[in-house]
Amino acid sequence: MKTYISILRGINVSGKNTVKMDELRKLFEGLNFQKVTTYVQSGNIVFSASQIEAEEIEKLIHSQIIKELGLDLPVIVFTKETLKQIIDKNPFAKDKEKAFLHFTFLAKSIVDFNKDVVESKKANDEEICIVENVVYLYCPNGYGKTKLSNTFLESKLKVTATTRNWKTATELLKIAEQII
Repeated sequence: MKTYISILRGINVSGKNTVKMDELRKLFEGLNFQKVTTYVQSGNIVFSASQIEAEEIEKLIHSQIIKELGLDLPVIVFTKETLKQIIDKNPFAKDKEKAFLHFTFLAKSIVDFNKDVVESKKANDEEICIVENVVYLYCPNGYGKTKLSNTFLESKLKVTATTRNWKTATELLKIAEQII
């Protein structure tokens, strides 16, 4: 068994795609995932499963959500080890206030994009760093005010993405580390 983290994009936002976490937990358990734990109401699920590729798990979850809930939601899955590496490699974590740090998780690694176009949306006091399958953001005026939004990054990087703040990402890792 291996521990995975699944993050869904676009649920329980502005009254759209409403899904109760208990319903989501049961859906995951129905897929024979073990020790299923949800965190907050935005589609964060930690669970154990047979050691199969994260991409296969994504497809399985995605199709089951369509089947059971009738929602076509983007799903990103990664291992506990991957999440730990992403958090540990945050280039802003050492000298920036963590309350303003965000991770935009990408469905696949990015190798080719127009860096100038992306950085042109950055406010003077903001920071952005794009590394493989994650965008690290520092938004001291709040994520709600940045132009480096999830939608903007998806359109410019041409990849499905979903954003979580520092607190959520580190809580997910903490939950994942407690699953044995």
